[in-house]
Parts: sequence; C-alpha cells; structure tokens
Amino acid sequence: MTSAAAAADRPGADHRLAIALLLVTPVLFAANMLTARWAAGSIPAVAMAFWRWTLTFLLLLPFTARALWRGRDELRRDWPTVLLLGALGMGLCGAPVYLGAQTTTATNIGLLYATSPVFIVILGWLGWSERVVPLQIAGIALCLAGGLVVLARGEFETLLGLRFVVGDLWIAVAVVAWALYSVLLRHRPSRLGVLARLAAIVAGGVVANLPFYVLEIATGHPTPLTPRVFAVVIFLAIVPGVGAYLAYGKLVALVGPARTGLLLYLIPLYNVGLAWVLLGEAPHPYHAVGMAMTLTGVWLGTRTPPQGDAR
Repeated sequence: MTSAAAAADRPGADHRLAIALLLVTPVLFAANMLTARWAAGSIPAVAMAFWRWTLTFLLLLPFTARALWRGRDELRRDWPTVLLLGALGMGLCGAPVYLGAQTTTATNIGLLYATSPVFIVILGWLGWSERVVPLQIAGIALCLAGGLVVLARGEFETLLGLRFVVGDLWIAVAVVAWALYSVLLRHRPSRLGVLARLAAIVAGGVVANLPFYVLEIATGHPTPLTPRVFAVVIFLAIVPGVGAYLAYGKLVALVGPARTGLLLYLIPLYNVGLAWVLLGEAPHPYHAVGMAMTLTGVWLGTRTPPQGDAR
C-alpha cells in the first residue's frame, strides 16, 4: 500500500477502532464490579484494592519510568495532590467497592455508579462555581431519584425507614469519592503526560491504601495466598486497571471527550446484562425504573450550559 493510500485509509481505520473501543471499553470497566461481587468475601477488601493497584503500577512503570524521572521536580511539588487523588480514586473507590460487594449485587453497584456524573456536576458547582442551568438541575434530581429507587429496591417504606443494605452505602461512598476525584483531576492539572500522571496517582493510591492494609492484617484478616487470589488480583490489574484506562484514553484521543461520554450510558447496561448472564443476578422491575431515571438524568444533568448563560 502506498503512503497516500495508507493516509486515505487511516480515517476509516480510526473510525472502526473507535467503534470497537466504544463497544469493548464498558466491559473493561464493568469487569471490576462483576469481579468484586464474584470474589466477595474470599479476599479481604483492602488487600484486593492494595494488590490490584500495586500490580497496576508495576505494569505501568516500564512505559512511564522515563517520564516520571523527567517530571520528578513536578512530582515533588505536586505530591499532596497526587496523594489525595490516589486516596480518592484508588483508595475510597477501591476497598469500599469490594466491601459493598459482600452484601449488595453487581447490578446495584453498576446502577449506583451510573449516578457519578451528576455528582461531578454538583461538586463542580459547589467547589468551583461551575455553571449549572435549570435543565441540568432537573437531570440531577431525576438521576438522584433513580439512585434512590435502586437503593430502596423499589420499596417506598425502605426510604421512610432508612433501611438500606450496608453494601449500597459503601458504594455510595465510592461514588462520591469518584466524583470528587474526577473534579480534582480537571481542576488541578499537571505538566506530566496522561499516562505518567496516572502512574503517579496509582502510586499515591498504593501509599494511601498501605496503612489500612497493615491494619486489616493486624486485625486478623491476612491475605490468603491461593491461586484464586493471584488470579483475581492479576485480572483486576490488567483488565479494569491498565486495560480500561488505556482504552478510555485512546477513545478520547480518537473521538474526543464528549463522544466518549457515551460510555456513561453503556457501562450500567453492560453491567446489568453481564451480571445476569455470569452471576445469575436476574434484574427486577425496580432496576429498569431506576436505570431509566438515572440514565435520563445523567443525559440531562451533564449537558454543557450554553456559552451565553452565565450562572
């Protein structure tokens, strides 16, 4: 193939790759929720988070070591932010998910995580005065209502009595932490490249998880050294760790962040379907109601405000 022909074919190849990534990447993200439920109780929660992100960092290191060394002055100045992002994105979004999976379903985890975009909008408005228009407010209210339907399992009495499954509350903690992580990531930029900064944040997450991992062992919950544990940790590091983040970054480069936002709608759909097929979690009517409300609310709540609307 000549260079001209190759150049002409590239847009078509990029388009096909983008479609493939759009279909596959939600599976990579959903894999963390499905594995959390599948392995629930067999591996201590903090150990699962600690070793997942430790292995992820080691997998990233060969590709980022040079950039991290070149940016060592930047890292020295920015270490509080790196540690905070790691504590949020790999700490509070790590062990709480695995704790929650011990008493709630992968289906619920996916649907509750689907509310995270509206929390991003709320935190951006509260902390950084980002503009919010009435349509977004309506979307936020609808999304949060959908989340409550899932939390209450469609029973109004549950809301009145505040009788929630403890696992769902752990997931709610992780959802808010992910939203804050996402907002801080946008408002505290770095001169490091995307992959190098990810490696630095993952390292921060390992450091943040370490004292809780030691505490977990000290309180009588050692990590069992079994083939199942090794398989789970390796899978979590490769698939929803390195694989999901790299695929997401490539998709942003190919089609931009706005179109990549379609993933927000596909992840819970994939998660519900795969949880049904792989874990036998048959969805209930309240899941359908909650999903419809949540995804409609996310679509409305994450609309970009018009440029002329200064609020």
